[in-house]
Amino acid sequence: MILYRKASQLRVRRSSAPAAPFWAATTIAPYGARRATPVAIDYVSLRASGAEKLEVTVAENVRDELERGRGVTSPLLIDAAGNAEAVFARGAEAMAWCAENGHSAQLLTSDGDAVRLTDRQQWGMAVPAIFPLTTDLQKLEQLADAAKSGGAAFFAAIAIEVEPTAKQAMARALELTGDDDLYAMLFHADTAPIQLATERHIAALAAERGMADFVLPPRWEERSNWNAAVLLTLTASRMIAMELDLDLAGTIARSARTIAELDKPLTRIAESASLSIVGGVDETSVEMLTEWIGGGTASFAEYVNEQWRLRRA
Repeated sequence: MILYRKASQLRVRRSSAPAAPFWAATTIAPYGARRATPVAIDYVSLRASGAEKLEVTVAENVRDELERGRGVTSPLLIDAAGNAEAVFARGAEAMAWCAENGHSAQLLTSDGDAVRLTDRQQWGMAVPAIFPLTTDLQKLEQLADAAKSGGAAFFAAIAIEVEPTAKQAMARALELTGDDDLYAMLFHADTAPIQLATERHIAALAAERGMADFVLPPRWEERSNWNAAVLLTLTASRMIAMELDLDLAGTIARSARTIAELDKPLTRIAESASLSIVGGVDETSVEMLTEWIGGGTASFAEYVNEQWRLRRA
């Protein structure tokens, strides 16, 4: 049984710099975190927990709260995953408000084992990497094929922290016992390497099918400071996950934050001078952004992406 309980406020999270996997400057959640059983995934905190009883809180006046809100900046993520959206449509209401007020935004909704992110230009599919629910290789192939056939612009993984209560809920749902190898792996082994390998496997599946392997921010085609920071942050985060030149990765990550907080548009700087005049931005990042602003691909970023895309055996 699902109990819906009205709440008076949206959950809002703001960020001064883009962060994986959604790259949003503002995240809006019109519903509470527990929207599914036996495992509830909170896409704001990127955490999965067990949920035996479901009570979904619902924001009462989405438009009024957005109108009163201060510092709601683009791009936005509207987290409306779960079946509450089919009943109350608060996510669609927030999306309409964003369109009316000139905000770029993506709407996150449920789609089986994956989630769907849609804006006015495109849609994509993202898979929460959770062992053992979404790490089956055959199922991932099927999801990638479904995304491609449906015209998805991207097929990406979402790293999720799994709480002990979620592991217990999965064990009960899968009817695992202490004698099962899967049970032992779930509770007594380090599953982080499996989940990381799954993220890289999903990236390989996306690339093979001609889709982007990360969540594309809305208006990704624009050479904005925010998108430039996304490019750098994505590169740095993948380097860190692969333990590839950690010192350089940290430097690129710091450059990304500098770019995100820069007042003057990078494109204007590039038109009149070298990006090297921007203080706090390292040489590798300057080279990447110069190529990218020029309409091409950043060679170093592509090198890292190629290393990242690795099928899991």
